[in-house]
Amino acid sequence: MTRALLRLALFALFGALIPALAGAQAIRLKDLVEFDGVRGNDLVGYGLVVGLNGTGDGIRNAPFTEDIMASILERLGVNVTGEQFRPRNVAAVMVTATLPPFARAGGRIDVTVSAIGDARSLLGGTLVMTPLNGADGQIYAVAQGSVIAGGAEVQGDAAQIVQGVPTAGVVPAGARVEREIDFDFTRLAQVRLALRAPDFTTAGRIERVINAEFGRTVAAMLDAGTVLVDIGAARMASPAHALARIENLTVAPETRARVVVDHRTGTIVMGADVRISRVAVAQGNLTLRVEEEPIVVQPNPFADGETVVVPRTRLGIEEEERTGLAEVTGGTSLSEVVAGLNALGVSPREMIDILTSISAAGALHAEFVVR
Repeated sequence: MTRALLRLALFALFGALIPALAGAQAIRLKDLVEFDGVRGNDLVGYGLVVGLNGTGDGIRNAPFTEDIMASILERLGVNVTGEQFRPRNVAAVMVTATLPPFARAGGRIDVTVSAIGDARSLLGGTLVMTPLNGADGQIYAVAQGSVIAGGAEVQGDAAQIVQGVPTAGVVPAGARVEREIDFDFTRLAQVRLALRAPDFTTAGRIERVINAEFGRTVAAMLDAGTVLVDIGAARMASPAHALARIENLTVAPETRARVVVDHRTGTIVMGADVRISRVAVAQGNLTLRVEEEPIVVQPNPFADGETVVVPRTRLGIEEEERTGLAEVTGGTSLSEVVAGLNALGVSPREMIDILTSISAAGALHAEFVVR
């Protein structure tokens, strides 16, 4: 067998093994990695929302709103120098957007509008033409349009109800791209694939999947988070053609065993590979009770003396009845681990304390993340 035929046979063998590794949990490559050069750019601008129903900035508390109003009116030929105006239907806002990769002049992008003064609501407002700058200070888009706020406000003479956040909203397709990013994607000789969750096993599988697709060595794993694709070795018309061929290839990603807990909400999330060694757990609740019952002591009638307050405190400590030590058997799967922990019959917040203690004892074989 020639060397070329042997290489093709090996690639065919890898191609047969990859589906077995991937199984039913195979993920598309485009959902696992970021392509070098294919990225967005953040834009920001400072503008004015007009047409509000008396819910705009108070000029006394937001003088920058008056400054931008004067600047806009003067550009429109209205001289307001020295004039006193106190409108309540305008609000100063920060406008943010993301310029997507390969955006072309004339294209439309969504923008987010957020009040920076003391405006109560942006409902019904209109964003006035606002330039959006990139990190280099250049203007890449111009935004304007009706603001769609995501909240509601109801106000009466003696009460007010606010639901959601009416001081922030969006302008769908509200910005027009005026400048393109100076980047020639067609000149790339190599493209790096950056894994969103770096892992050596996953990177190795991506390398094998790509090489099996082309039948030759096209991809090389550089580290746990990077796979290099040689565009020349791919023998495609352009880097775009090469990425279009590989981005829908499927790979089964590997992740570290991880337990994430959130003390604020009592949320517990466990990965499929979490394991717990055989341990015994005892968990109980202590209730501390402090009652203050001061007593007023008065002197006898017509006797010398003064009224005093004598403190009196009742203290108590109560402990819930528990069954003692409960054994959590070693789990070989996530369902067994969950079943063993549920056998303790505790609430999610108590479960967080138990998992913390099990991790400290070295019996939790996973990365323990507390948020």
